[in-house]
Amino acid sequence: MLTSIDSTEFSIPDSEIAKKATQLVVEVSSKSLYHHCVRTYLFGEILGKRDGLKYDRELLYLGAVMHDLGLTEKFDSGEQRFEVDGADAAQAFVLEHGLSEEKAEIVWDAIALHTSSGIASRKQPEIALVHLGAGADLFGMGLEDIAPETIEKVIDDYARLGINASVMESLIAQIKRKPQAAAFTWMADFGRCHVHGFTCPTIDELIRNSPFDE
Repeated sequence: MLTSIDSTEFSIPDSEIAKKATQLVVEVSSKSLYHHCVRTYLFGEILGKRDGLKYDRELLYLGAVMHDLGLTEKFDSGEQRFEVDGADAAQAFVLEHGLSEEKAEIVWDAIALHTSSGIASRKQPEIALVHLGAGADLFGMGLEDIAPETIEKVIDDYARLGINASVMESLIAQIKRKPQAAAFTWMADFGRCHVHGFTCPTIDELIRNSPFDE
């Protein structure tokens, strides 16, 4: 059975901290990136309902709406991978606005692990659903379980605005600025495909060049 939502369920949390997080993302992100972050929440929630998960809607929203802060100019440290930059920024934000250390850690994990297939899905529901929501919106993963009219409603309310091309441009720019952060991550393959002259060590090279005499 395909998962659908009615108009009364199609909403985002309206707590004070959720509103402030939304305002932050709107201020520092392009409209296409902001819409992607909200769709990540909505698809995550829909897939959570599909799986009968119990989760904190506010925590899920905070993780989803801020999950790409590391792709923005304001929160790009110039050193770390973008997932960690975004997680650090979001954690600092929610602590500043009164969230507990325990809840702030969930937000950090949700953002830092949102690209980590096989790991995020084994964590708390809020963490897993940010990963699943982002995957649904960028790659279409899990959309076969969502009713077409629900997908249409999400996109009508938060248009895609060329998000895939925009994200690719942002990732390429990140790799050019801080190639060291791509090493040993999925972004290394992305860099080899899209950034002329990009090189970084591989795990194979590290193993082969180990200093130990075996």
